[in-house]
Order: sequence, then structure tokens, then C-alpha cells
Amino acid sequence: MLSPYRQPELRQSLRQLLTSLVPFFLVWALMWVSFRYSYALTLLLAVPAAGFLVRLFILQHDCGHGSFFKSKIANDALGRALSVLTLTPYGRWRKNHAVHHATSGDLDRRGRGDVHMLTVDEYRKLSSFRRLIYRVHRHPLVLFGIGPSSILRFTNASPITSRERGGRNEAASI
Repeated sequence: MLSPYRQPELRQSLRQLLTSLVPFFLVWALMWVSFRYSYALTLLLAVPAAGFLVRLFILQHDCGHGSFFKSKIANDALGRALSVLTLTPYGRWRKNHAVHHATSGDLDRRGRGDVHMLTVDEYRKLSSFRRLIYRVHRHPLVLFGIGPSSILRFTNASPITSRERGGRNEAASI
């Protein structure tokens, strides 16, 4: 049932790329022009621009998994090019995302690439205040809104945290 979708198709990949890049740049240009006339219109145009930017990040994500093109070189080249627009250093993000997939949900390998998770016993040992902090952290608005935004903007784009982990090449990509 899913076998037709296991291999990337060049034609489909190029169509996805064009239907993301062209509208993004068109809306971006419209925002530039509209800024002279109406700041409100510019802000209104920021909504579809943000949507297309998210779509470009999704394509970058697919490149990171090596699933957008058949060629690793093509995936990495496009991923790096898109990272200029998404402001997410491709090499570093790809490495961290691979760690996320390798360790997510594994309580024996917690600490990097995962969502903070406690066992029931660990939770019960927390003070009331620490339980509150844990519950706020696990709230959907934090997990799916504030959290990813913070990680993308502060952790992935910080050369300091990259150097602390010995990622010289990762810091250079920033």
C-alpha cells in the first residue's frame, strides 16, 4: 500500500520545490512593495509568507532524512540552500535531528534530542513546585509552540552551544 511512496520521484520533488519557493519569493516581494503603502498589509502578507517558509523547512527536513532526492549530494545541497532561508544551519540540525530519532522515547538515553520525560516514580519524587514546572513544560502550547520555536532560534542557531559540544564544522555552518 505504501510502496509507491518509498522512493523519491524527481518530478514530484521539483514540483514541491517550485510550488514552495516561487510563492514564497512572490509574497516576500509583495511585502517589500506593500511596506511603502500599508504596514497592516505587510503584516497580513506575513501570514502566507510564514506558511511558505514552514513548507520550505519541511522540504529541508526531508533533505535531512535523505528522502527528497535519490542523491545524497542533491539532498545536502538543497538542504543547505534552504537553510539560508529558514535560518536553521542544515548540518547541525541534521545531526541533532538524527540523534532525536535515535533516542526519542528511550528512557535510558535521555538528555539530548528528546522531550524531557520522567517515569511515574521520578515524577512522584518531585516537589510540588517541580511537578508544576514539569506539567507546564509538557503543556501542548509549550511542547508544540514555544518549545520548537526556542530550539530552532536559540539552540540550533547558537554557535556557542555548538562549540561546547565540539562541533567545529557545525559552528562554521552558522
